[in-house]
Amino acid sequence: MAKHDNQLSKAEVQTTPLNKMPDPEDEVEFSAEEAAEVFERNETENTEHADHQNERM
Repeated sequence: MAKHDNQLSKAEVQTTPLNKMPDPEDEVEFSAEEAAEVFERNETENTEHADHQNERM
């Protein structure tokens, strides 16, 4: 397989900042209750947005 000049090597890809494993100390923990609250809030906002869009038609 020929190497193309516009492709990174495996080593280059593995050392890019966006391809590094997250630091466990930096991880933010949240509870299932918090996740459910955010989900419900997003569902409500999406429903309100859809209702508003339907009113325009």
